[in-house]
Amino acid sequence: MFNYLEPPNAFYEFERIYTAQQWAKKQRWISDYLNQQQPDVIGFQEVFSIDPLKALMHKQGYAYFAVIDEPEVIDDFIYKRPVVAIASRFPITEVGVVRHDNELAQTLGLAADFSFSRKVLRATVDLPHIGNTDCYVVHFKSKRSMIEVEEPNQLAPEQNIIEHLKATLAGGWGSTIQRGTEATLLMVEMIARREATQNPMLLMGDFNNNLADGVLSHLLTDSLRFAPAFDCRAYLAKYCLSDAWDLYVRSLVNTGVAKEVSDNIEPEPHPPKKPHRVPTHYYGASSSVLDYILLSCEFYASFHDSFYEVSNYHTYDRHLINPDFERDDQSTDHAVVMATLTLRA
Repeated sequence: MFNYLEPPNAFYEFERIYTAQQWAKKQRWISDYLNQQQPDVIGFQEVFSIDPLKALMHKQGYAYFAVIDEPEVIDDFIYKRPVVAIASRFPITEVGVVRHDNELAQTLGLAADFSFSRKVLRATVDLPHIGNTDCYVVHFKSKRSMIEVEEPNQLAPEQNIIEHLKATLAGGWGSTIQRGTEATLLMVEMIARREATQNPMLLMGDFNNNLADGVLSHLLTDSLRFAPAFDCRAYLAKYCLSDAWDLYVRSLVNTGVAKEVSDNIEPEPHPPKKPHRVPTHYYGASSSVLDYILLSCEFYASFHDSFYEVSNYHTYDRHLINPDFERDDQSTDHAVVMATLTLRA
């Protein structure tokens, strides 16, 4: 949502306040996206103004809305620590905050007062045909350094650079540890919840990291090194998640194969080229995928007991790659990802 805060309140610093016109444009941009794309369930990050967002979503046809935290307010009108939220066209039957296992955290060497940088929301949504589904909305720790060098200081120029370099290295690694730990403790709780309820799982949000670089790759663990192979085949898939993008690509390949067989066409000697995944965030000259939707096996077309398959995957990035000032001035700094789930025939 990129600092969703109704004026005259300020985000982070006293002068950062939207004008009435800017706020109206931000509201309109959100409404336009919803009208165009028509998502049924949507997760939000960087929410400061909870009631205005709830009212906006209700006006757009989302009868169900939930948050589990509140932003922090300092000096009466300056807000920090925004929260996550969820809106749904389908009934939300249960809402809770994810609480990590303190004993496990301490086993991992974490401090006794460890906490998620932003509370994780779990909303159980009564989806058509499949019933209660646990939807998790996250905003994992950013890559911003956890250590700041106070300014101004009396250090010589070279010493000042050295202090900034040390803070960047150590503080950046600290943020990485926090982000990876959040993902690990969350996944453990998701598995425990799955065992207890049997509910399908859906994890969505801003991960602030590429899933492939190792820090968060364990979210997609689908094999166990030392467990019996037969037991893994029988039980493991039930507790694993898959990236909706990967499931969509697989569905494209499977659809192509099915068409070739049905049309009695000789299969191509090489598999079709994998479609390009569009970045969800740009920083200077670099780009990356930071925003994800992960799904449990009920949404895998190849899983024998699945209900749905990912029939489309859309990354809405017009405001990032071809912005129009009047339309996109108060949009968001991330692309919006959406997965379409279709009931299997």
